[in-house]
Parts: sequence; C-alpha cells; structure tokens
Amino acid sequence: MSRILVLGGGVVGLSAALALARAGHAVTVLEPDAARAAASWGNAGHIATEQVAPLASVETLLSAWKRRFAAGGAMDLPLHLAPHWLPFALRFVNASSRDGFQDGCDALRPLLAAALPAWERLAEALGCPELLKRDGHLVAWESEASAAKGRAAWEAADTGTAIVHPASADDLAAIRGVTTASIAGVARFGGTAQIADLGQLAEALEAALTAAGGRILRERGAVGVQGGRACVPGHEADLLLVCAGARSAALVAPAGLTAPLIAERGYHIRADASRWPADMPPLVFEDRSMIVTRYAHAVQAASFVEFGTPDAPPDVRKWERLEAHVAALGLPLSGPFTRWMGARPTLPDYLPAIGRSRAAPNLLYAFGHQHLGLTLAAITSELVAALVAGDASPVPLKPFDLARFGEPR
Repeated sequence: MSRILVLGGGVVGLSAALALARAGHAVTVLEPDAARAAASWGNAGHIATEQVAPLASVETLLSAWKRRFAAGGAMDLPLHLAPHWLPFALRFVNASSRDGFQDGCDALRPLLAAALPAWERLAEALGCPELLKRDGHLVAWESEASAAKGRAAWEAADTGTAIVHPASADDLAAIRGVTTASIAGVARFGGTAQIADLGQLAEALEAALTAAGGRILRERGAVGVQGGRACVPGHEADLLLVCAGARSAALVAPAGLTAPLIAERGYHIRADASRWPADMPPLVFEDRSMIVTRYAHAVQAASFVEFGTPDAPPDVRKWERLEAHVAALGLPLSGPFTRWMGARPTLPDYLPAIGRSRAAPNLLYAFGHQHLGLTLAAITSELVAALVAGDASPVPLKPFDLARFGEPR
C-alpha cells in the first residue's frame, strides 16, 4: 500500500482521501482552511444530476448579453479582472462549438448517471444515510412567458437520469406558502437529491477519514518535480493527489500540465430556518437564477457566476441583490443575513480534470468540477481509487484528461 498525500480538503479531496484510506493506503490531507470557507461548504447542496448539458455552448454565448449582472442577470465579468478571465473566455468560446458541446454532454452523461448511486454508497459508508435527501427539486417561474419557455427548454434538454414532472397541487401549495409573488408555473425534478447539511457532511467526512487512519494537516503544500517524480517538500509520499479547487493550476504546472482554471465565484446569504418548511426541497426561482435551500439550521439563497480570482474582494452589490430578491419574493427570511462568497474551480469546457500526469506518473489530479463539485464528489472518489489501484474505470476518463488543453511540456 502507498503513502498518499492529498492536496485539498474540500468535498472532492476529503471524499477521495477517505476512499483511499479505506483501501488501506496511508493518507494525509493538506488543507489550510479550518474555517471551511471554500465552495465545497457554501454551495446550494444540490445533487444536480440533471446538468448533463455543459455551460460551454452556443446557447450560453447567444444569451450572455442578456444575462449580464449590469442588466439584472446573474453573470458578471468584472472589467478590472479582465486579465484573468479574458484568456479563459477565449478558450470557452472555442469549447462552445456544437461538436464541443456534444462531446461535453457525452462525457458528463455517464459521470452524472453514476453520481447519485455513488452518493448513496458514501452516505451509507459514513453511517449517515440521512445526509442524502432524495426528494428531487422544484423550479418555479414568475410569468406565463418564462414558464412556457423554461418548461419547454427543460423538457427538450438532455437531463440524463433526472426526470422532469409536472408539479403537483401540493408542490404549488408549498411554494405559494413561502412566497407572496405570483407563480405562473412550476416543474418538479425527480432523480436529483440534496445534502441535508454541508457542515455535517464535512464533519462526517473528516471523522471517517481519521477513523480510517488518515490525517488532516492545516497547511498548504507546493509541488515540485525531481527525476520525473512529483513531491511536496517536508512530506514523504509515494503518490500525490491534487484536489485544490481553484488553486490547483499552480500545483500541477510543475508536472508540465496546463489547467486553464478560472475562479467562478458564487454568493449566498443565509437566515434562520424557523419559518421555512423542513420538507421543502431545493427551490429554484429560474427568472432570478436563484436557488433556495433549507439546511438543518439555516435557509440559504444563492446565485451568481462571477469570473475572477479566488482572492479578489467580494462585490457587496451581489449580496444586496440577493436580499432584494428575497424581499421581492416575500420569502419568510429575515436578517441579519450571513453573507458568503466562494470560488468554483471551472475549466473552459465545463468538464472536470480527473487523471494522471504523464511527465510525473505519481501525480494524480481531480479538480475543476465547476458547479458540480458536490454532485460529483462521491463518484470522483471512486474513480480516483480505481486509478490508484490500477483497476478499470467505471466511467471513461479520457474526456477529463488535462492533455486536452495541450500535451505536457
């Protein structure tokens, strides 16, 4: 068995570390953030198996102007961060061809089909099956026009194993019980799920990893390559696994790998959950690009795709707009709100990076899961374990090889 050093203790890193520790390896995780401020622990909690269509598409390009933050939408390309997002945007346009989009769908479809079964296995292995709620999710529209357009788009979309149903009378009543806004249409999705509480998930993963003999060190590592082998100064390891989210590009670069990541930042606000129904599944207000999720002790409203860097100051206007959406919808959420911003790690084709370096074969990587980090964490851990064991992968990995951005230098 091997000594394995995992760089990154988000949901992908911890899940992979646990799978490797339970396979008998000596696993150490390097994760400097004890406060759990990363996107892994601030997302919408949604197991989004319906998201087969990658955002790198002609449709996204054609609709981008209308979806600008300045025009009331959820997408923002801050001008002062243009040196960071412009190279990404050029690659994104290239990846958005019709052939590229279809290749992306074909790559994501089997990965997402395996995602929920993998989460069921992981939740059981953690001894916390209640962490996974399989109640699907709801999508609501506020006008007849947007409802007709949105419903038709979802019915025509490739949603993989997820199924779009007409909403029931109970669904409509539940939504109208939490909003004073006019709701013109609702769709219910089956075959999707939710993590009941992200904080509890983090604690369960860390406790299980420790129980399996793994360690978590609150420090950051830097990767070097010597004699064709990757290493981290101060740590003896046979294998390195990079799962450091938006900070992964610099870690794999010494092995000659190109990872054109962007920090795709999302924002949320949280409020007390006492007036929100405990059995309400994640609720998307699609006209506002906002998802509302009930967790154990809080209700969260989340939105925005802001392209930049992980460490740029947050844009206060985005929290203010979320609060304005909550007020306009008459949701039973009241301040003071807890505010959060986190960076999703996104590659231009909106596919993750999962594989092994050719220049330094002891370096593996699993990052770049964009909006699907939580969704794909459990299946990614199984894919990484198969890579380490030399077993056949349950999902084709070629589309996720970083060589797609250029052969190793």
